[in-house]
Amino acid sequence: MRTADSRGGTPPLTPPVAPAAPRTAATAPAEPPGPAVRHGVVLFLTCLALGAVVSAMASLNVALPSLARDTHADQTQLSWIVDAYSLAFAALLLPAGALGDRFGRRLALVAGLTLFAAGSALAALTTDPSRLIALRGLLGAGAALVMPATLSTLTTTFPREQRARAVSAWTAVAGGSAVAGLLASGLLLQAWSWRSVFLLNVVLAVVAAAGTLVFVPESAESERPRLDLVGALLAVAGLFALVCSAIQAPTRGWGDPLTLGGTGLGVLVLAGFVGWELRREHPLLDPRLFRNRRFAAGSASITLQFFVFFGFIFVAMQYLQLVRGDSPLTAAVSVLPMAAALVPATRLSPRLVERFGARRPWTAGLVLVAAAMAVLSRLDTGSPYGLVVAGLVPLGAGTGLAMTPATTEITDALPRALQNVGSAMNDLSREVGGALGIAVLGSVLGAGYRAHLHLPAGLPPAAARAARSSLAGASAAGGPAAGQARHAFVAGVHQTLLAGAGVALLAALVVTLLLREAPSRTTR
Repeated sequence: MRTADSRGGTPPLTPPVAPAAPRTAATAPAEPPGPAVRHGVVLFLTCLALGAVVSAMASLNVALPSLARDTHADQTQLSWIVDAYSLAFAALLLPAGALGDRFGRRLALVAGLTLFAAGSALAALTTDPSRLIALRGLLGAGAALVMPATLSTLTTTFPREQRARAVSAWTAVAGGSAVAGLLASGLLLQAWSWRSVFLLNVVLAVVAAAGTLVFVPESAESERPRLDLVGALLAVAGLFALVCSAIQAPTRGWGDPLTLGGTGLGVLVLAGFVGWELRREHPLLDPRLFRNRRFAAGSASITLQFFVFFGFIFVAMQYLQLVRGDSPLTAAVSVLPMAAALVPATRLSPRLVERFGARRPWTAGLVLVAAAMAVLSRLDTGSPYGLVVAGLVPLGAGTGLAMTPATTEITDALPRALQNVGSAMNDLSREVGGALGIAVLGSVLGAGYRAHLHLPAGLPPAAARAARSSLAGASAAGGPAAGQARHAFVAGVHQTLLAGAGVALLAALVVTLLLREAPSRTTR
C-alpha cells in the first residue's frame, strides 16, 4: 500500500500495469567496465549537444528577414520553416526516448547528432521554402534523439548527491542556449548569409558526437520492452493536426471549417493516444503518472512557459529587425539582457527552493514572465530601447526562477528506472509548448497584421502581394506600403504579447492549484 509522498500529493508512480515484473535496475552497461567516468567532461559534452539542438530552435529567427527575401517565403511559410523543427522534435521525443532506453543513450546521442548534422548541411544548400520546411523537420527528428538522452545520461551517470547541480547546469544551458543561438546567428549574419546558421549546426554536432563516442559511457535499460509504434503514430498525427491548424488559421480564419475540423481531429487523436497508452503494458508515456501533482505541475508549467518563450522569440526578432531597423547582430545583442537575468536566476532558483519550498519561487517566476510580456506589449514603431530592456530583464529572471523547480519536479517524481521517461516528458513539454507557441502566437501575429494592414490606393499589384504576404515582403517592396505594414505589424505584436501574458498567468494559476496542499520543502 502506498503512503503519502513527503513532498505532498501522491507518491511517485511507476507504471502500475506490470507489477509482477518491476524493473530492478535503471541502467545496464552495454560494455565491460572501463575507466572511471569523468563527470565534468560528460556534463560538458551533454550540455554541448543540448545547446546545439536547443539553439537551433531559436537561432533561425534572427535570419527570418533575410531568409524571407532570398526564398520569397510568405508569413505562413516562415512560421512553418521555424515550426517544422519544433513539431518533429515534439512529436518524436517519446519514441526517441524509448529507443534510447532500448538500444543505449550514447548510441541515441550519436545517431541524433549525425542526423542533425546531415540535415543542417543539406539545408544550407537550398533556397526553396518547401525543402527548407522538410529539412527542418529532419533536424527536429535528430534533435528528438539527442535531447532526452542528454538529461537521462546525467541523471543515471551522476551520483545522487551531485545530480541536482548537474540538472541545474543542464537547465541553465537549456534556457540560455536559445539566446546564445540568437547571438551566434547575429554574428554570422554580419559576414555571411543565413546559410551559415546551418553550417554552425554542423560544426557543433560533429564536435559533440566525436566527444560522446570517446568520453560518455553507454547505458540502457536492463529490460527491452516492445516499442509502441501505434502510440508513436497517434502522438505524431495528433500534434501535427493541432500545429498545422494553428499555423494555417490566419489565412483560412479561426472559424473556418478546416481550421476547426483540424483542431478537433488533433484533440480526438491525442485522446485516442491517452486511451491506447492506458491499455499498454509498456506505454510510451503512462497517463497515470499525472496523478502525481508535482509531476503534473512541472509538465504543465514547462509547456506553458515555452509556449510564451519561443512565441516571443519568433515575434521579437522580426520586430527588432523589420520595425526598429536593427541589423541581425544588433537584434541578437538586444535580447542579451534576458540571458543576463535568466542564467543567474536559474542558478539561484535551487537555493530559493531549498529555503522557501518550490511553490513560491516557481509561481513568482511565472508572474514575472506575465508582467514582462505585458510591458513588451506596449512596444510601438518608435519605442526606445529602454522599454525593450524593461521587459526583457523580468522575462529572463522569471523564466530562470520557474524552469529549475519545474524540471526538477518532473525528474524527481519518478524512480531511477524511469528517469528516461521523466527526461523525455520534460523535453516533450518544452517542445510541445514551443511548437504550439510559435504556431498559435505566430498565427495571432499574422491575423493581427492582416487585419490592420491598410494599403494605399494605386499600389502596384506586385507590391501589394508582397506587403500582404509578410512584413519582410513589404519592407523589400519599399514605398508607402512599408510604413503602413510596420504599423500593422506592431498592432499584431500588441495582441500577440498580451496573449502571451495571459498564458503565463494561466501557468502560475495551474502551479498554485496543483501545489496548494503541498507542504513546503526545505530539504531534498
